[in-house]
Amino acid sequence: MAPMGIRLSPLGVVVFCLLGLGVIYHLYTGMVSNRISAFKQGKTVDLRELLALSIEAAVQGGREVKRIREDNTLDEKSKGKTKEGASEKLTLGDLNSHKKMFHLIKNTFPYLQVNSEEHDSTGEPETAVWNHVIPTEIGQKVGSREVPAESVTVWIDPLDATQEYTENLRQYVTTMVCVAVNGDPVIGVIHKPFTEYTAWAMVGAGANVRARETYSEKAPQIIVSRSHAGKVKGFIGAAFGNDTVIIPAGGAGYKVLALLDPPDDKYDKADVYIHITYIKKWDICAGNAILKALGGHMTTLKGEDIDYRGHEANNGGLLASINMDHKALVEKLPSLDKERG
Repeated sequence: MAPMGIRLSPLGVVVFCLLGLGVIYHLYTGMVSNRISAFKQGKTVDLRELLALSIEAAVQGGREVKRIREDNTLDEKSKGKTKEGASEKLTLGDLNSHKKMFHLIKNTFPYLQVNSEEHDSTGEPETAVWNHVIPTEIGQKVGSREVPAESVTVWIDPLDATQEYTENLRQYVTTMVCVAVNGDPVIGVIHKPFTEYTAWAMVGAGANVRARETYSEKAPQIIVSRSHAGKVKGFIGAAFGNDTVIIPAGGAGYKVLALLDPPDDKYDKADVYIHITYIKKWDICAGNAILKALGGHMTTLKGEDIDYRGHEANNGGLLASINMDHKALVEKLPSLDKERG
């Protein structure tokens, strides 16, 4: 007797083939997914290169900011209201600077997480890639340091102090880049487009800026936001006395520079920087890194470190100082919840 065979109907053949293809597909996609994951985990990036790239990105963005302001082609719009009720401006300077800065970093290191204040994909795509040239100043001060790419978050502010930019208060305007590793700010760049001054620092490696020789702890001059002040005057009065000198200024980047040894006499000089309302991390990360590299501090008003991963917002207020007893400053501050009423 001839052996019996299994005969499939046409429908059975189709089902069998589909099942086979499904198994192959899942095996293949699983293999690809694992390889992509391994690729990402195996990638490292040199922080010295990221410092040099951050400076170049801030400078290129700054050129756009300056050009558009000088050409008076701001194309000013409103992004809505801030949490304090102030109008939040958007200009062509913000958008063009974002395109230059964001894409230069992403085109060079596409596997890095880059968070920007602006988001715009209109017009011709930016294809520029950094040339990997390390400036002599950085090469002499900063050594190579490799870190896992997955641990890095880059924060960019294409135009800090947009309100002041629209008012032509150019001294407050900056472009900023910050690199955080596992949430800790380690590289900070603050560039002033209209003077072409760039401050940079890398924690544990070097900086081109420094602290001033003296600061006043007993009667500190305190710099605050001119457009998002909230109840900051009452808050400062409760902590340091009603006669405390308060310096209103635009831009978080500018306020951090006011705590340092200025490049010329045109800069405000402050001992402490305080902000008691909501603030975005791209506004403060670069300044935090610079202060940290110089031995200073930037924390919430409760003295807590700020984590530069994940969510973009910092709701805990801000206290920044250098060469002062930061813990003692924190202890002087009243309850933020009470001030917010």
